[in-house]
This record gives sequence, C-alpha cells and structure tokens, in this order.
Amino acid sequence: MGEKRICLYDTTLRDGTQGEGISLSVEDKVKIAVRLDQFGVDFIEGGWPGSNPKDMAFFERMKEVPLGHAVVAAFGSTCRPGVSAEEDQNLKAILDSGVKAAAIFGKSWDLHVTQALKTTLEENLRMVADSVRFLKQHGLTVMFDAEHFFDGYKQNPVYALNVLEAAEAAGADWLVLCDTNGGSLPHEISEIVAAVRSSLQASIGIHVHNDGELAVANSLAAVQAGATQVQGTINGIGERCGNVNLISVIPNLQLKMGYSCVSAENLAQLTSLSRYVAEIANMAMPTNQPFVGNSAFAHKGGIHVSAVLKNPQTYEHLVPEQIGNRRRVLVSELAGQSNLLAKAEEMNITFDRKQPESREMIKLIKEREYQGYQYEGAEASLSLLLLQASGEERQLFVLESFKIWMEKSAEKSILSEAMVKINVNGQIVHTIAEGNGPVNALDNALRKALEDYFPCLSEMYLTDYKVRVLDESQATAAKVRVLIESMHNGERWSTVGVSTNVIEASWEALVDSIRYLLWKEGCILDSPSEETERPIGIVNH
Repeated sequence: MGEKRICLYDTTLRDGTQGEGISLSVEDKVKIAVRLDQFGVDFIEGGWPGSNPKDMAFFERMKEVPLGHAVVAAFGSTCRPGVSAEEDQNLKAILDSGVKAAAIFGKSWDLHVTQALKTTLEENLRMVADSVRFLKQHGLTVMFDAEHFFDGYKQNPVYALNVLEAAEAAGADWLVLCDTNGGSLPHEISEIVAAVRSSLQASIGIHVHNDGELAVANSLAAVQAGATQVQGTINGIGERCGNVNLISVIPNLQLKMGYSCVSAENLAQLTSLSRYVAEIANMAMPTNQPFVGNSAFAHKGGIHVSAVLKNPQTYEHLVPEQIGNRRRVLVSELAGQSNLLAKAEEMNITFDRKQPESREMIKLIKEREYQGYQYEGAEASLSLLLLQASGEERQLFVLESFKIWMEKSAEKSILSEAMVKINVNGQIVHTIAEGNGPVNALDNALRKALEDYFPCLSEMYLTDYKVRVLDESQATAAKVRVLIESMHNGERWSTVGVSTNVIEASWEALVDSIRYLLWKEGCILDSPSEETERPIGIVNH
C-alpha cells in the first residue's frame, strides 16, 4: 500500500477562497479544517500569513485546535529579487504562523521571470534555493509549487527543470507541478510528469486548475505518471473556473485506480464533507455534481429503474454508499411501475403491484405532471400521493376556507393579513396572522391553528420558495408551479403546488410540507390548549 498511497493536500481555505463569491470567516475556516482532518486529509493549507490579518488570525486559532491526522500548512512566495530569505518579510511571516509545513511558489516559466519579476534567470534560481533552504533550516516540511510549470516546460524545458533541481538540491520535500492557467491536456500532463519523474528524485505533486474542464483528468494522468501528492479544493472552488475538485479525484483514485487516499470508513463521509463545505461557504451545490450530487445516482426512466432494481451495476458506475450518497428513484411522466414500487419501498410504504391502485397512481402522476407538477423536485409531495394510495396517511386536518387582505398606503409598505379556518379532527379553528407577504401570512396563520395540536411544527422552517411560470403565452393568466423547501431538525424536503393562482399553488405546497412532517414524525393529535378547546376558537395575532 505504501507505493500506492496518495497524499492529499487541501487548499480550500486558501486557493478556494479566491473563487468569486466565496468568503470564509476565521471560524468558518476552523470548522472546515476540523472536518478535513476528520476525513483524513494530509495537509490543510490555511492561507498566506504575510498577505492579510485574517489568515494570520486563523493560524493563531489553529494553535488551540488539536488535529488527529492533518498538518496545517502556510502558503507564501519565494523571497523577492535582491532580498535574502532571512530578510524576506513573507518568509518570516510563515515562521511566525507556527506551522510545521509550508508551500512556497516560485517561477518556473522563463517568460514570468524576465517579464513579471523583471529579474534574471540566475537570480530566480537563487531565490528558489535560498527560500527552500531557509524554511528547511527551521524544521518545516516544504512543498515547492512550481508556478506555470507546464507552460514553462513547453517553452523552455531545460530552465523549467533547472528550477526544480534548485528546489530539490535545497531540500524540498515535494516538487509540485502547477498548471496555473489550467490549459494543459491530459496527454501533455502525463508526458511532462513522466519526464520530471525520470530526471529528479524528490516526490512529485500536482496542482491544476479547471479552465479547460480537464482538472480531474489531468490530476489522474499526473498520478499515473508518478505524482504522489494531489493539491485541490473541496467542490473544486477557486479562482476563475476553479481548482481541481478533490471530491471527484479521491473516489476515482481509490475506487477505480487502486490507490489509497483515505480509509474506506472515511470515504463514506465524502458526500457529507462536500455538502458541509458547501453549506458553510453558502454555495448551492449542483444537483448533477458527480459522485455527491443529489442526482448522481437518480434514476428516472422506467427501463433504467427496472434494470437497477435487478442489478445496480446496470446503470451505476459504483455503489453510492461507498461515498456516502444514496440511490434515488424519480417518479415522473416517464415512470413505469418499477419506479413507483421502488419509491414505495424506499419510503417503507406497503404497495402491492397486483392491485389496480398501482396502475391508477402511475396514471395520476403522469396526468398531474402534464398539468405542471414536477415530483422529481418535490419528493415529499410524491410521498403523500403514495401514502394516500396505500391508505396509510391519516387525515389530521382539512381546510374549510382562507381569506387574505392586503393594504398599501403611500407612507407604508404593503401589509398582508390572512385568516385560516380549518377542521382539526372535527374541531373548527380560526386563526389570523400577519406576514411580510400573502404566502408568509398564510404560513403563519396555518401554523398558529395547528401548533397547539402538533408542537413539532414550532421547529419547522421554510427555507426556500420558488415560483415558475409554466405557460408564458398566457401572460398574467398563466399557470404557475410553486416549489417550497422546508426544514426540521436538519432534514430538508420539498413540496409542489400548481394553479393559475399563485396563492392557491403556494397554499397547496405549504399544506403538503406540514402533512409530510406530521407523517414523518408519526404525529397523533395532542390535546389542545384551553384557548382552542372551544368549537370555534379565534386566536388573535
């Protein structure tokens, strides 16, 4: 296993934060570092201590945080032209950060040396060697990041190798080859890494960007050619088109190519790690993100589902549980009986394929999707349909009526107020509530009516609300689809409503969100408070 071991170097907290729209507080970075350590990452690059106070504050904070496996690394550059390493402030800042490892970048493309640094090729070699030697003398593990290496090698292979030789002679632990502009192709990466491997003795790392949509392929090609460290970020965040996505690199290396990155137990946390970082970074994860996306193992076509139920290998490239994801069966207008039965089994609902209800339910779903419903994005509403068909849902409340008032004056913003009248197990309850809009007012009034009976609703929150016009040619008379996402104790679910009236569609989705929670919680009617024990109770706002 030793020769098959791949070192993981994560730069989410440094290179990742250079991505547009990505901003992490010191505490955010600490939380992610702890999670990366638990997952089994070898090096965690925390930032550039010489560049800003936030990064230095992170390194100070990490002195108090015990890690079980990972080593925190600092990032920086070689010393400046004409300045010795001992006098360089950025290198001093790396030492002051208290880290045990550092990655310093230097120029390996002669174009950058002469035109960007405005110095000589010989002075650049001095800067590289001097800087690596200085950090090694202070006991640090040193990664030398050869910036623009592949572009430099293509233009001047002799000088690009001279730069690596200078770093190796000074004691660099890793020579990291960088495709900084992200424009190289896999066969180029493979050939150049192999050439470096045959010329030098130090361990090789790979650091690529995704500007050509080839970062994962390029990293895998580098490993095949002899690289034993991969530098990247969680979810591929980073400047421009991002860094290589470790979330995709790791399972490809470990499950398909026979390398070892983390333990099998930790690999099963891959999906939760990806989603954890996305949540902290306030990113919306693409549903089709490979390996960990919500749709990565989702099956929709009836023929696909039928085959997967017989043998998952027919339409899945690996077992989703190996990386902490799960198989999902989507029920839509393409659905066959296999989809429906698989979904019912997933929900532990009794559904007999021999009963006519099964075919009727498929017919109903197809008809409703024709009307504009979309159940693959609202699985909670689909679950309620299946429960109805199986006879397993108890009807705990029924709408009698609702009314909405809106008032707008010149001095004030619009005020929305809703009155809801519902029947809860034979008891009529009126509630009135205000909101910052008609849907919010309805939501507040409905909760008020039900919370005395079902206290779990007080911990349920609406987290997203989307409206989609289904027939633009009808202008303001068009049918709309409303998707609502709700959350309770960390679990999220989505429900759908469709109508030519956006309020009615919203009401349908709101009611489904509550019905779904009550089913999940196994709710039965609690005794209401004295205030709502009357045949008709008005709860004032």
